[in-house]
Amino acid sequence: FSGVYSYTDYGQAIGDPKTDAVVIAVPPEFHLGLALRALRAGEHVLVEKPAFLTMDDYVAVREARDRARQVVLVGENDHYKPMAVVLRRLLASGVIGEMVFGHFTTIARRLKTAEDWRKDEAMGAGDPSLEEAIHWLPIAGSLGRVIVSAHGLRPTPSREGPDTRAKSMMVALKYDNGAVGSLFYSREIPSFFRGLRLSKLYGRKGVITFESNGTFLIARGGGMLRLMFPGFRDIRGYQAMYRDFARA
Repeated sequence: FSGVYSYTDYGQAIGDPKTDAVVIAVPPEFHLGLALRALRAGEHVLVEKPAFLTMDDYVAVREARDRARQVVLVGENDHYKPMAVVLRRLLASGVIGEMVFGHFTTIARRLKTAEDWRKDEAMGAGDPSLEEAIHWLPIAGSLGRVIVSAHGLRPTPSREGPDTRAKSMMVALKYDNGAVGSLFYSREIPSFFRGLRLSKLYGRKGVITFESNGTFLIARGGGMLRLMFPGFRDIRGYQAMYRDFARA
């Protein structure tokens, strides 16, 4: 991976005076301890999502960050996707007017193997809304309005096969302007091309329809119809996320 050094354990890497920043990309169970350790060592932190398992953990890291005067970024790459950037720009320009509904769909059949660590409820956060569906909440929450409430409903999990964890979730959202939204997430339902689904943003002056993975969108409003391709380069937003972290 074109690295410059290797370590025998995490503590040795964090304790190296040459280390300026730490990327915590291990299962969620270990995020809190490693983040606090890195901050005590005076290092910046990018911590993968879900960053921490309780609000008390978030508060503890925020206080440690302030004491250390370091940067902590949650590694939520979907916020940086070209699709998310274009959606924010279109909504800010008033293409569909004030948003009334947001409907987000991400459905595919992608079962985990018996050995996958995400099946361990303690290690992997134990819930699809935290481990995978969480990607969609930063997108839904960065469209120009603030989410003020979110309520999840989970179908009865299937216990067939090796992947017995909960694999589906529906989330109801409410925004600060009175708009409402829904998120349909599943990793157990077959889908076209293993995940091709459409999501929509409904406004009082038009509608934006976009392919959930970010390949294309159609904006209809103000008497105009626009087909747009946000971009396949860095389609998942990782490069933009790390550039933002480096700048910060």
